[in-house]
Amino acid sequence: MPVLSEHEETLLKEAAASIRKDVVRMIGVARSGHLASSLSIVEIMAWLYWHILNVKPEDPMWAERDRLVLSKGHGCPALYAALANRGFFDREELWNYRRLGTMLQGHPLVNRTPGIDASSGSLGMGLGVANGIALGLRMRGLDSRVFCITGDGELQEGAIWESAMTSTHYKLSQLTVIVDRNNTQMEGSVDQIMSIEPLKDKFIAFGWQVAEADGHDFQSLERAFVKKNAEKPLAIIARTVIGKGVSFLEGQRYKASMVLTRDLVDKALRELDSGGALLL
Repeated sequence: MPVLSEHEETLLKEAAASIRKDVVRMIGVARSGHLASSLSIVEIMAWLYWHILNVKPEDPMWAERDRLVLSKGHGCPALYAALANRGFFDREELWNYRRLGTMLQGHPLVNRTPGIDASSGSLGMGLGVANGIALGLRMRGLDSRVFCITGDGELQEGAIWESAMTSTHYKLSQLTVIVDRNNTQMEGSVDQIMSIEPLKDKFIAFGWQVAEADGHDFQSLERAFVKKNAEKPLAIIARTVIGKGVSFLEGQRYKASMVLTRDLVDKALRELDSGGALLL
């Protein structure tokens, strides 16, 4: 049974389409960036920023806002595109991505970009940061929620599991972790390099509530979230496809950070039903 209305799902699909096209454009303009791993979290970003997160684009530092930590900081093009399309800053800033001294650097920087709640980039650190934010909010008497998006490759790092243990020790029930389970990292498939399975059982063993979802299906993401236990942090294992939405990138690990030529940008945009051309 659908948990989102037809209108809500249509809105989310439109938001995801805009984000995906802008990710392709901004990485095309920059001639660098982690395109494929950004595309795998587009629906997650749309679902969060258009349906879940309690935020005020006109007041990015609003004290009672929900927080988001993008632990897989290299996927920031999807985050930047979501923030721009939600109105946190002028969309024209997207075309300055990765230029020295500009608002949008290669990894998120707090205090430089409106809407960014935590700097990230060193993998495995984001959940610990999210724990600290959640504890700080509790100490201030705020019931704001904290979300953390991790890659699956970074779950090979011990710091993540120390942080997972900390989350349940302090009963951070306002915390939700979303794992971008695309089974891909730079050196190969996650399962081949160092398997993280049984992932669900591991989170459960650390005291978490766990739900699994199709990371490209809004109804599936919503069903996973609405079952959240009020007493435990929630881990959503979101099955995703690297390079989602662009056929010549889907599932292609070696193209994760490929340079997009003008022709490839136009090809991708045509496939995404944009009809646009590279903005210079």
